Amino acid sequence: MIILELGIKELRSLWHDKVLLFFAIWAFSFGIYSAATAVTRELHNAAIAVVDEDRSALSQRILGAFYGPYFRPPALIQLRDVDPGLDAGRYTFVLDIPPHFQRDVQAGRRPTIQVNIDATQMSQAFIGASYIQNIVLDEANGFVQRRSGDRTPSIPLVMRVKFNPNLDGIWFGGVMKIIDNVTMLSVILAGAALIREREHGTLEHLLVMPVTPFQIMAAKVWANGLVVLVAAGLSLWLVVRLALNVPIAGSVTLFLFGAALHLFSATSLGIFLGTIARSMPQFGLLMMLVLLPLQLLSGGMTPRESMPGIVQTIMLPAPTTHFVKFAQAVLYRGAGPDVVWCEFLAIIVMGAAFFVVALARFRKAVGPTDV
Repeated sequence: MIILELGIKELRSLWHDKVLLFFAIWAFSFGIYSAATAVTRELHNAAIAVVDEDRSALSQRILGAFYGPYFRPPALIQLRDVDPGLDAGRYTFVLDIPPHFQRDVQAGRRPTIQVNIDATQMSQAFIGASYIQNIVLDEANGFVQRRSGDRTPSIPLVMRVKFNPNLDGIWFGGVMKIIDNVTMLSVILAGAALIREREHGTLEHLLVMPVTPFQIMAAKVWANGLVVLVAAGLSLWLVVRLALNVPIAGSVTLFLFGAALHLFSATSLGIFLGTIARSMPQFGLLMMLVLLPLQLLSGGMTPRESMPGIVQTIMLPAPTTHFVKFAQAVLYRGAGPDVVWCEFLAIIVMGAAFFVVALARFRKAVGPTDV
């Protein structure tokens, strides 16, 4: 009963802290929407130019294969304009089709097309190079088969993209931002609640009352965790499903249950950092040192399989690693409890460990008056 009443007090304190409340609302609304839509992860309206030194039917066919929404209409330029155009940033890709290209292709030779890429446009440069290669090869093969009358059926390669058929980056960005914000907000709210108690002098008032540090900490965990959990659920429904029109493949209830388990670790980490920091600016610096590596190396932005082996080993005891793994499995791939139970078990063990460590640190920080 005492933990319940202390938790209600935490909710009232958060309600009166308008800055922190606004931050929480923004993080799960406009923050999610802007993160999903502001950065495009696919090729879109890429600026391309072509130096056509062949002036043949095949080169014209290749020119006509570059169309929207992936590419802008190709600009025909001279060879001397390639470097100035790339230097000025007018083009991301410049193709140089050499003389006698069509004749060499029909003769069975292997002529080359030079592709100049502005690699400062990193995401488009990486994806666009593959697009250009496929387009040129498809058009050249189709041209040769039509001219030679070869009707030999080739072996078709049929691609079936699961979980995101249109390869839409918004589907990934919106959901992934919610997963990141669950950890970030729970750490911030719990740590800020403790620092707010210390700055306002109410922590000392609590310590002279018949309450234990365990009850104080448990109240902060459930109250701030509840706020994050409700915000995540509303964000999945209002922002991801309605505003971004992103389908959720799995059970939202299962995700929220796993998130509730993860909140024991995240809020405990926030309280632990709150006992170390003496003010909100110090707490912010500690957040950058701790939270950024947890999010960057948890597998949300880069697959764990692509990381060095030592990084994978170091991040294995991190709760965010298992949280991201099960959240992606549930929300993206529709996994059930039979698939993610191992991650749930790891989160429970780590959450209990984080809570015990944070409680020990909290007992030491509040001084000898606790019981």
